[in-house]
Amino acid sequence: MSTNQLDKKSEAWSALFSEPMSELVKRYTASVFFDKRLWLADITGSLAHAEMLAAQKIIGASDLADIQRGMAQIRSEIEAGGFEWKLDLEDVHLNIEARLTQLVGDAGKRLHTGRSRNDQVATDVRLWLRDEIDLISDLLKELQVALVDVAEKNVEVILPGFTHLQVAQPVSFAHHLLAYVEMFSRDAERMADVRRRTNRLPLGSAALAGTTYPLDRERVANTLGMEGVCQNSLDGVSDRDFAIEFTAAASLCMVHISRFSEELILWMSQNFGFVKIADRFTTGSSIMPQKKNPDVPELARGKTGRVVGHLMGLITLMKGQPLAYNKDNQEDKEPLFDTVDTLKDTLRIFCEMVGGQLNPATGAKEGGITVNAAAMEAAANKGYATATDLADYLVKKGLPFRDAHETVAHAVKAATSHNCDLSELPLTVLQGFNASIEKDVYECLSLRGSLNARNTLGGTAPVQVKAQIARHRSRLA
Repeated sequence: MSTNQLDKKSEAWSALFSEPMSELVKRYTASVFFDKRLWLADITGSLAHAEMLAAQKIIGASDLADIQRGMAQIRSEIEAGGFEWKLDLEDVHLNIEARLTQLVGDAGKRLHTGRSRNDQVATDVRLWLRDEIDLISDLLKELQVALVDVAEKNVEVILPGFTHLQVAQPVSFAHHLLAYVEMFSRDAERMADVRRRTNRLPLGSAALAGTTYPLDRERVANTLGMEGVCQNSLDGVSDRDFAIEFTAAASLCMVHISRFSEELILWMSQNFGFVKIADRFTTGSSIMPQKKNPDVPELARGKTGRVVGHLMGLITLMKGQPLAYNKDNQEDKEPLFDTVDTLKDTLRIFCEMVGGQLNPATGAKEGGITVNAAAMEAAANKGYATATDLADYLVKKGLPFRDAHETVAHAVKAATSHNCDLSELPLTVLQGFNASIEKDVYECLSLRGSLNARNTLGGTAPVQVKAQIARHRSRLA
């Protein structure tokens, strides 16, 4: 089929058909206006395929030179915004192929030898996603560094640790932030795992059964920097595990961001007053002039549901498909693309919201999270946060833990009736609950004493928190 025929009749397969596709079906089935973002991956994969075809003597050296020249021009046109994307040509692949054939003639027609759009699109999506995972991994590292920076400045700041949103035990604010560093480090590990499984080559699987041409698939994989070749042609063209797996990893990452967002929202409220974030991450009210609303954390919390929804959509998309390729798979791209965009945008804004913005004049980061240490400590003093420390004290005096637990419950009840903290009860009152209590009990009942006592690996004692910060610094360097 000539280039003009391809352009005029719209479809690369139209010779079999006796009537043109309806305009409604054309719009319904076309993907070019969202899959055109795959253009660079499409060109990159096509060039690697063409180079292999020439090396295998399937096409001539002059054809390869023409293809390379044509692709260079197409790349320039797309980058300059001068490329005409045509709905009639359905998708990114046919748009580029048609333009290539227009530019270089028969060489452009020979490019598709030994491949199908089925293995071509699977390759393009994998190449594109691989690069996006690299960007996301860099952002995850940047966010971890930002959290570690804030943590390092707040090792000695005491925060009420909560369970059931009730004051439980005092913790270092830095220790609390490092919990999120652990979450995001696992997210980075998952992304690295997904990348390995994404970075495998389907090209050469052709439509579903492989090809009769003597392709060197390993050569193409090496050219593209891929870690392996899909070993089964049926699976190669129809597998979308990598997209589902990525979206699952992205969903978990967004869940972690959502949890952090929820805490920022609580901490920023007047009832807590633990932190402030820079004004550029908040908005005002149209009617209440006193308001500063935490729109960024709230929206991140909301966008988490959007990403999780994409995961459910992709799983549902694949659940009923027989082998091999089906048109259903066109529906994998929009949720995948939106997941990538949402996660990248969210990570970027959180990196700046947590770590601050670089001041070109001073070279220092400004803004970010501002901590109200006094408010945090005052809140920790309100909920009998050292009750467990008193129980541990009694255990060390020989009391069984269950008996110590009961004894402390009576002490807390007494403190509640006197409207004071455990540490404010007179020694004689404390001794009324257990005669073994001595004056040294007040050290363990202090917030600082409670913090310092938890000096075990993974604990909240400042010495342990500093060790964890050093570990993260080394890991993230």
